[in-house]
Amino acid sequence: MADSIELARRLCLQPPARRTGTGRCRPRGRLGAPSLRVPRPPLPLSLSLWSSLRCRALDSTRPVAVEGGLGDEEDEDEEGESYFALTSSRLSRVDYLGESTKGDLNVRREHLDAFGGNGKSTLHGPIEEIAWQEAREAESLLRELGIADPFSVRHSPRGIFCTRTLNLRSISVIGYDMDYTLIHYNVMAWEGRAYDYGMANLKGMGFPVDDLEFDPDLVIRGLIMDKDKGNLVKADRFGYIKRAMHGTQMLSTSAVSEIYGRELVDLRKESRWEFLNTLFSVSEAVMFMQMVDKLDQGLVPAELGPLDYKGLYNAVSRALFRAHVEGQLKSEIMAEPERFVEPDPELPLALLDQKEAGKRLLLITNSDYHYTNKMMNHAFNRFLPNDMAWRDLFEMVIVSARKPEFFQISHPLYEVVTNDGLMRPCFKANSGGLYSGGSAQMVEKSLDIHGDEILYVGDHIYTDVSQSKVHLRWRTALICRELEDEFDALIRSHVQKEQLITLIQQKEVVGDLFNQLRLALQRRTNSRPAQTLAATCMDDQELTESMQKLLIVMQRLDEKIAPMLESDGELFNKRKIIF
Repeated sequence: MADSIELARRLCLQPPARRTGTGRCRPRGRLGAPSLRVPRPPLPLSLSLWSSLRCRALDSTRPVAVEGGLGDEEDEDEEGESYFALTSSRLSRVDYLGESTKGDLNVRREHLDAFGGNGKSTLHGPIEEIAWQEAREAESLLRELGIADPFSVRHSPRGIFCTRTLNLRSISVIGYDMDYTLIHYNVMAWEGRAYDYGMANLKGMGFPVDDLEFDPDLVIRGLIMDKDKGNLVKADRFGYIKRAMHGTQMLSTSAVSEIYGRELVDLRKESRWEFLNTLFSVSEAVMFMQMVDKLDQGLVPAELGPLDYKGLYNAVSRALFRAHVEGQLKSEIMAEPERFVEPDPELPLALLDQKEAGKRLLLITNSDYHYTNKMMNHAFNRFLPNDMAWRDLFEMVIVSARKPEFFQISHPLYEVVTNDGLMRPCFKANSGGLYSGGSAQMVEKSLDIHGDEILYVGDHIYTDVSQSKVHLRWRTALICRELEDEFDALIRSHVQKEQLITLIQQKEVVGDLFNQLRLALQRRTNSRPAQTLAATCMDDQELTESMQKLLIVMQRLDEKIAPMLESDGELFNKRKIIF
């Protein structure tokens, strides 16, 4: 859940301060530890001046002007002051990163002179010197406020990892998936129960399952099931299979090469390949891999008919699908959400910060209304202030969205009109509404927004991230909880990695000398001069002995490096199929 929370917090660009009884501002922060998460103005104001203006500049009773006109309030307050202005759509340009400047925060021109904007006061001098001084003061102030500096966050499992530039100020709407995004489940509990129900259904069909147990560490998202061969494979970005596991047993590199050769994984061939897009895929993959072992051992009863690996996969898929369709699992979760849900007090407040900062929030989930309402009530309501409910956070809520079709085609739209989930057909969605079905195009039309103004956050690689990007050009963010464990493994292996790097660099230097001497010997053997005069003049015995010594050093380095690489890989995954 940490990555969900940090993403939500980092998306909040301009959190307004709260008003206290004394009329002063009290910044919103973490529970029990108030903090100022105010964006630094683009111009390098002195930190002392900036600090003194924080409460006043972010006072929710004072307007933030939009260039070319005021925002929500056109009447200035009694002091007639507004320190900041936002770049409007009409005045926006494209910056040096190719991103729109819409929504950029600027110091208003009439106040700029007072802060030395015309070469006076603290802003006078080369920007390199000003920035160096400001950065030092910023680090000091962040420490005093108890807030992690950007470099610490960047090197934390709670960080955001970007694959392309995104100006978050140009994002006006942030949409969220629910399951494994806003609601994080205990994988062992949730998928473990799904596994139990699925295995019970397999047992009812006659499969031998009594000695099997759920192993969540057997698989990970991003792997692919080969239904024809009973394998779980890891492909590189070009589609070549680099590692594979048959049943629950790892295959050697030579075995992988013999089975697949230059064959490419083509996910369009759904009859053969099944991509593990989400954590909900974990239980299905574990069941399939374990049943492959049973089939190979000849333990599947003959009366079930001749089964190949694809037929076995279909049986596993039916057993698990039946558990979901019959509603057994969701009924159990709704009855005891505390067993399955891992709530975090900071996440609802982070979304509240986003809402108060002017972002419009959406919840778009495939879960039905009753399940969504139960989970969100459990995970959100108790952490929100002033009797707020989770519905108050969102501009629009869409349940039973039927993603990925939600991003591709239009389905009938229904409005949920009662707390019991009673629905009526409707033809237009409005702000504040709770709906079932519909389409992404309907959302854009209702909110009068374009694709690149929306950031959609989800956990499903295909349904949430790929399809919203391909069909609508929405900006996307993937919640990938597995990276937290990998990041921790990177931290734990830091010292050993430094030793490994040193040894590999030493081998590189030694190996380079060995190769140069070998080339000199080869040329001498063929009566040609070596690369240099000094190499040509080397004594034959000296040349041979030097090469022998260097080769022994490289061999001993290999003996040292190999087990270190092995143990380093095991910090991430003992089966090492994810590498």
